[in-house]
Amino acid sequence: MSEIERRLWHAFPTGAWVELDEGVPLGPEPERTVRAEIIARLLLGARETEPGCVPAVRLRGAYVTGALDVSGGRVEPELQLDRCRLAERPVFANARTRQLRLNDCWMPGFDGGGLHVDGYLSLSGSIVDGSVRMPRAHLTGGLRLNNATVTENDPANWAVFTGGMVVDGGCFARKARITGGVRFTGARMNGGLFMEGATLANPGRIALEAQNMVVQDSAELSAGFTAIGTVRLRSARFDGVLSFSRAVLDSADPRRMALHASHMTCDELLLIPSEKIKGRVSLSYSRIALIRDLPQMWPDELYLNGLTYETLEGAEFRDRRHWVERDQQFHLQPYEQLASWYHGIGHDDLARKIQLAKLRTRRRRLNPVARAWNHLLDWTVGYGYRPWLAFAWFGVLLAVGTAVFSAHHPHVIKEPDERPHFHALVYTLDLLIPIDTFGQQEAFDPAGWSRWLAYALVATGWVLATALIAGTARVLRPN
Repeated sequence: MSEIERRLWHAFPTGAWVELDEGVPLGPEPERTVRAEIIARLLLGARETEPGCVPAVRLRGAYVTGALDVSGGRVEPELQLDRCRLAERPVFANARTRQLRLNDCWMPGFDGGGLHVDGYLSLSGSIVDGSVRMPRAHLTGGLRLNNATVTENDPANWAVFTGGMVVDGGCFARKARITGGVRFTGARMNGGLFMEGATLANPGRIALEAQNMVVQDSAELSAGFTAIGTVRLRSARFDGVLSFSRAVLDSADPRRMALHASHMTCDELLLIPSEKIKGRVSLSYSRIALIRDLPQMWPDELYLNGLTYETLEGAEFRDRRHWVERDQQFHLQPYEQLASWYHGIGHDDLARKIQLAKLRTRRRRLNPVARAWNHLLDWTVGYGYRPWLAFAWFGVLLAVGTAVFSAHHPHVIKEPDERPHFHALVYTLDLLIPIDTFGQQEAFDPAGWSRWLAYALVATGWVLATALIAGTARVLRPN
């Protein structure tokens, strides 16, 4: 052993620190070099411990040569490397260890597939030029990547790769810089997910892949969190708050999703980024108790079909109407859901306006004949949501007919003893009402141009009556 290795060997039983020069070594300086084999042997029990002491490997400022490989082993002592440089990636695959701390270190990757840590794993402040792999890992005390820098330049690999990972004590990656994408598919974060101020960069690809992830407590992708690429949370579950407050979501390609959160379950969604979302956003078929957002931060394209919620905050009625209209693929459900919400909070007038907006948007996708009929229903009775329009039209036509027939009396077509006394108002009513009610229409016949007005009044009466009946019966409101 070298002098440094002997110092580490003798310091192990009491867990004392072995401190070398300050700063991370740039190369294999002889006075700072430690073989990874020595560290691995200590971790796996090659050195006897002292009663009454807690053994540990604590090393600062060393250059570690070779592969630190304890895969499949059971590591009882704690490992703490501080400001060290590892020539090869450490391998802890399928090992069971106590607390692991590799803080402010440099390493070409980390392999922890199947790793079980009775404590927390910390790579805080470290620079990793390669992939951090932890599929099926179980970290009882949590995962810490605060201020870490992870860079994976191979597009075939993830910068942080996990699958089915369980983190009991929470995942902390505050102010981390991760290039190459993070994969948390199927992960279970029992203590929350905290990535405030982190930057995930994978332009044109997926910055955060978290399908089927479960987060107990808060998920803070906020306070300066930046995602250059897609954040995919499809089928994820958040038993608490999912916050994008003061975040930046940029897909780097307007045709791609900036936030793909369909089929998600969430107690509270705070979609309040620091700038307008660049890219598409999908909340389709998600179930969210509370959505709090800002209209000026919405993207140009939203997918809302199947989304259900209990409460909305942050936007006025006009903004909410534009919110559902941003869905480029027209569906009835987003309008029905929004109208149901307004109805539930006692704003029936606003609910009717949303229903009208739904039918008017749907009208643009109909054939010309159906579109013309829909226009007529809209103008006359507002699709049944504004039946007073029919009475308004009726009143206008009644006034016009009364004025015209008062000036131009129709011809008499019945004997004096059989006809009623002519009255212009009653005569116009008889023309407008589809059934002969007052006997005026059968007793008098208009002449000249007023005859065409009479025909128009009869036809309009039938149209108004048909539209009013259809609208009232709601046969024009498809579900």
